[in-house]
Amino acid sequence: MIRSELVASLAAANPGLSTAEIERIVTLVFDEIVSRLAAGGRVELRGFGTFSTRARAARLGRNPRTGDAVAVDAKRVPYFKPGKEMRIRLNV
Repeated sequence: MIRSELVASLAAANPGLSTAEIERIVTLVFDEIVSRLAAGGRVELRGFGTFSTRARAARLGRNPRTGDAVAVDAKRVPYFKPGKEMRIRLNV
């Protein structure tokens, strides 16, 4: 499901809200998750899962085209751990 499909699905389930209002709500939710992760925090949605970040160390990579060594800086990457309820529903 892509973002526009999510908005369309929510609009169908909530006929009292306009598509623009639902788009704004979806944007706010995603922006809040991203801003919390950027601040070093985590977001836990009970029954769904937890968003957090993990640190990746600096390393020496390779340019696939030339084979030359390339320095890759340390960085934080997003991580999602599904909740117990989600795992159960997926494996029914």
